[in-house]
Amino acid sequence: MSQIVGRTQPLSAPLLVGNLNAERRFLEFFTANIRNANTRKAYMRAAVDFMEWCAERGITSLPAVQPVHVAAWVEGLGQSHSVPTVKLRLAALRHLFDWMVTGQVMPSNPAHAVRGPSYSTKKGKTPVLSPEEARHLLASIPADTISGKRDRALIGLMTYSFARIGAALSMEVRDVFVQNRRLWVRLREKGGKNHEMPCHHSLEAFLDDYMDATGLRDHPRSPLFQTIARGTGVLSETPLPQPNAYAMIQRRAKAAGIATDVCCHTFRATGITAYLKNGGTLEKAAHMANHSSTRTTQLYDRRSDEISLDEIERILI
Repeated sequence: MSQIVGRTQPLSAPLLVGNLNAERRFLEFFTANIRNANTRKAYMRAAVDFMEWCAERGITSLPAVQPVHVAAWVEGLGQSHSVPTVKLRLAALRHLFDWMVTGQVMPSNPAHAVRGPSYSTKKGKTPVLSPEEARHLLASIPADTISGKRDRALIGLMTYSFARIGAALSMEVRDVFVQNRRLWVRLREKGGKNHEMPCHHSLEAFLDDYMDATGLRDHPRSPLFQTIARGTGVLSETPLPQPNAYAMIQRRAKAAGIATDVCCHTFRATGITAYLKNGGTLEKAAHMANHSSTRTTQLYDRRSDEISLDEIERILI
């Protein structure tokens, strides 16, 4: 269970789950039904939080949970959490209870009758770099060390292929391959989908330089992005963890003098915005980003920021 929720201490199924059949069904929901590790952690956090809330109020079994209990929990969440977080946690309960109903642990799903808070947005919150800033950041990374070549290749991959950080870090060397005399990348995205894209010529140069310098081409099953063995300057065969990648991005951005508060998703949003500014279509951007809906892609489209800035400069005082 500690691997399910990302905690260092083992965690058993909450007492509210009850009998062995219910506990087995509960654990199966997280281990066999949810593939994405981040979704698994978020859903487990929501389930444990709700069940602890119920236990504090004397609710001792899942069949005893009523819509009024879920509604009260959601209302309490709204006082200390953002609307998207509340909606995500309610969605987690709905999916979990559906699973328990199918397994005949609960007679009905009490979360279905509960409406979450309304929320609508047409613009994402992810910080975005201008094309000039992105080029400057990539150019500022020293390419005379293995770590520099690795970091440039990783940031370039997220920028030019719109890759999520999780998909990028899960790549193996064999996921970079030649097809039609061009380098391609294979990304394992949400839901276990394989997504293949040809490389931009700059990304092709970054990946070739990185793999040639490290000899990774001879190890197709090795992680593509690895940690650096301490004191040696060479790859360690250990996949680069996401927190390490985030820290690297912060460090590289600071060294490049970029004031924008960048994150791992910044480069995905930067690439999509640059593509659309240069005549790309929203439909093709959604396909390249492996979005199931163009509405999701629109959240990464920050072209309106420049329009807003131009209009602000008209205030001639």
